[in-house]
Amino acid sequence: MVRNSKVLSKNEKMKKLFEAKNEDVEFSAVEADRDDIEALDRAQAADRRQLHEIIEEEE
Repeated sequence: MVRNSKVLSKNEKMKKLFEAKNEDVEFSAVEADRDDIEALDRAQAADRRQLHEIIEEEE
């Protein structure tokens, strides 16, 4: 894996975060099981934590 040596600015981090949230992923609540719902909850919590960290860095 090749890593980018450039340090991203806060705006670039925010842009990457919002771009990642717009991935084309299908989710069917009808076909979801308990593990799927738990994974969705964890992903949303991680997004909130990441966004909170980025906002704190800007202040």
